[in-house]
Amino acid sequence: MIFKAVQDGRPYPAHDLSLRDWSKVPPRQVRLDELVTTKRVLALDVLLDDDSTFYGDLFPHVVMWNGEFYLEDGLHRALRAALQQRTTLHVRVLDLDRPIGEQTAEAAVGVLGLER
Repeated sequence: MIFKAVQDGRPYPAHDLSLRDWSKVPPRQVRLDELVTTKRVLALDVLLDDDSTFYGDLFPHVVMWNGEFYLEDGLHRALRAALQQRTTLHVRVLDLDRPIGEQTAEAAVGVLGLER
């Protein structure tokens, strides 16, 4: 199996991060078989498009919630990586399991847009 699970919809609470906020989350590697997708439908034309990330983030967006990694954005990039026989993917992970008080001041200010 490529992914840990495939489901339709996001089970975690809304986080309201903008693309600018996501760009402040440093990328890290995650195994494909740890990811739970939040989309059941795949657009084949997007999968085959060489410029599919031209206007977006190069790194897929993952939300960690209740110990699970949910692939919020980047299903096509993750599947493309699997087709290239890669087992890991560089993604941006927003950890909703960690209370804001436990995060570094920089992460809380930069990623979540909070004031000091």
